[in-house]
Amino acid sequence: MDKQQMYEYLEEKKPVLTNLSDRIWEYAETAFEEFQSAALIQDVLRNHDFTVEAPIGKIKTAFCGTYGSGRPVIGILAEFDALNGLSQKAHSAVQQPLVHSGNGHGCGHNLFAGGSVGAALAVKEYLETNHLPGTIKLFGCPGEEGGSGKAFMAREGVFQGLDAALAWHPMEVNAIFDIEFLANYQVLYTFKGKAAHAAAAPHLGRSALDAVELMDVGANYLREHIISDARIHYAITNSGGYSPNVVQSSASVLYLIRAPKTFQVEEIYQRINQIAQGAAMMTGTDVQIDFIKACAEVVPNRFLSNILYENLKQQKLPEYTPEELSFAQEIAKTTPPSEDRALDSLNRFRGSLSDEEIHRCAGQLHGKDLCDIILPFHKEGQCARLTMSSDVGDVSWNVPTAQIVTACYALGTPEHSWQLVSQDKTSIGHKGMILAAKALAGAAVDLLEKPELVEKARQEFEKRLDGQTYRCAIPNDVVPKPIRLLV
Repeated sequence: MDKQQMYEYLEEKKPVLTNLSDRIWEYAETAFEEFQSAALIQDVLRNHDFTVEAPIGKIKTAFCGTYGSGRPVIGILAEFDALNGLSQKAHSAVQQPLVHSGNGHGCGHNLFAGGSVGAALAVKEYLETNHLPGTIKLFGCPGEEGGSGKAFMAREGVFQGLDAALAWHPMEVNAIFDIEFLANYQVLYTFKGKAAHAAAAPHLGRSALDAVELMDVGANYLREHIISDARIHYAITNSGGYSPNVVQSSASVLYLIRAPKTFQVEEIYQRINQIAQGAAMMTGTDVQIDFIKACAEVVPNRFLSNILYENLKQQKLPEYTPEELSFAQEIAKTTPPSEDRALDSLNRFRGSLSDEEIHRCAGQLHGKDLCDIILPFHKEGQCARLTMSSDVGDVSWNVPTAQIVTACYALGTPEHSWQLVSQDKTSIGHKGMILAAKALAGAAVDLLEKPELVEKARQEFEKRLDGQTYRCAIPNDVVPKPIRLLV
């Protein structure tokens, strides 16, 4: 079997992968409760002669499927969790929730799972047919959304022993996702006070809601005194009930703190803790601080990214039917107004691409609703930086890691939106999923057949770490928590 035959094998497996992706879309399970999705993926792996270990990393929905033996050992990451509150009918250009306040795949992790599983199956077929040494591992990574599942897995040493890790993500464009993400902490602050009649005996009460509000005011003032690349977000998860004539005895607020480096997040976290303690002192309440999760910044590996780039360039990009183009156009009409949606989509790559390259690519996409080009990548260039976070960062501190993105949505589609959920179960998304599977599989085969490439990726990895070692920011006594337990 050569690479082209491997890609043809993937085309033959498209019904299996499409069914896998669509059923995960239908399950729409949120962080650490993806039991049906995890079981489905494991069944597909077992049916294709993978040995499955489950659970792993002390997470019930985490698993690893393995085929082959010996080195190199290549890992492929798969995500499959959904988001709360994004239920939406598939293939609709009108907002139509299937379930009121239900879940939806607003980040495309159903496609993520299908593409990653496809890549693993293709590499397995290549190894088996050609009687080659080497090992392919498919990691089922739950709870990326608000849970940092990979960070918990990394804390337990799940990714040790890998020579390289590959991943992808559905997006609006085809590109190497060599991006520096922000590290983050997520922390729950719960205030306990004393209930009382708010009119008859307010002096007897101690308001937990007052404490939450004072804490939020203090955090807002802190924003002026942190580095410009940092972010502080919060959500009041418990406001103390629905009775304004009762002094609220309990209230909670969930904070998400981001910064380019973990040590910077830690500094801001300690200051926010002081603000919380000050709010408790001002209101005569007690505060409990529960660390929920964290993820590290990404350690780029441009050598490994370039291998992915070369394999992505070898693929024939999807061709779209008139029906697909028409649907993308209808979706585009519902997205936020923009003078140039293509340029907006490309701006996230500013830093890794020059202004000239961005405008040239935007010109190639002008007037189009679906991306039909591959963005340039420069092995010796710089990384772009996004103000979002990804628990792939914790993997990248343990093993050389690289990612790609492929076009699964209309240009201008917002992340975490009903429009994105609607497109996750369409032929447009499926085509992007198969494209990703082919590029990942091709890169994995290169690494398996040429161990010297693995060594060069390792050399860059060690150079970037410069003597630093991975330390998971999540305390050892913290366990993964489903989203519903935080509200």
